[in-house]
Amino acid sequence: RAEGSVGEPAQQGRLLHTNAVASVAALKPDLCVSGGRDKSVTVCSWRSGAVLRRFLGHEREVTKVTSAHDSNRVFSASRDKTAVMWDLHGTPELRQCFTGHELVVTGLAVSPDASQLCTGSRDNSVCKWDTETGECLGRANISRNVVTHLCWVPGEPYIIQASEDKTIRLWDSRELRVAHTFPAKQHMQTCCDCSLDGRLCLSSSSGTAGEGAEATLWDLRQPRSCVCEYKGHSHTTTSCVFLPWGPSLPPTIATASWDSTVKLWDRDTAGRG
Repeated sequence: RAEGSVGEPAQQGRLLHTNAVASVAALKPDLCVSGGRDKSVTVCSWRSGAVLRRFLGHEREVTKVTSAHDSNRVFSASRDKTAVMWDLHGTPELRQCFTGHELVVTGLAVSPDASQLCTGSRDNSVCKWDTETGECLGRANISRNVVTHLCWVPGEPYIIQASEDKTIRLWDSRELRVAHTFPAKQHMQTCCDCSLDGRLCLSSSSGTAGEGAEATLWDLRQPRSCVCEYKGHSHTTTSCVFLPWGPSLPPTIATASWDSTVKLWDRDTAGRG
């Protein structure tokens, strides 16, 4: 919830897209951005449920959306092999297009100051871009590194990446090189997130019939083994996220799964809420 919104129910059941929604991200305290199979990127107010902006320009479905904190720049990735930057308060036309991947773009992370964008793809590559000029500042390829998700470490020049090769990688964005690879899991890694203090990383795994499908907590300061595992989903865990917390709330994470459930966990004990 946004600050000062205690007691206000979130709007539910509003149709923001004409087809399946693939990705959603926070934009402002009361705004979210989403993208989906209808090729559109939508900015919505959760308070009213109103669609404030709708951006059209991708030729195929949108796979990921993100934004930088306190920025009016919205970013989207697509199966059309491109990533795009949009201006929240500008014209509805795309402001910048980032072209260079050979397959669908499946990872998207923007630097805290919104000056650089990092993209990942099923073509086994990770690219870094200048958001103002659209220039590709670097490209790195790793065999079988099918990127599934990217996130930027707050306040640091590092990017966390999840892959179908069952690993989580920590990239140094300055040289676009792998700074560390976490111990491989038993299943493909589907998503990753970083805590606001930049100390912890969360990843989620594919799985079926009770095998795999866990979320894993990693310490970025001591990246030799996992800190904790969260087991309880029966099928692929598709998403994982650190939830905001404060003095009266314990640190909590949320996971979503193909088993049709969303689960809340105590971050430190793996107890389910």
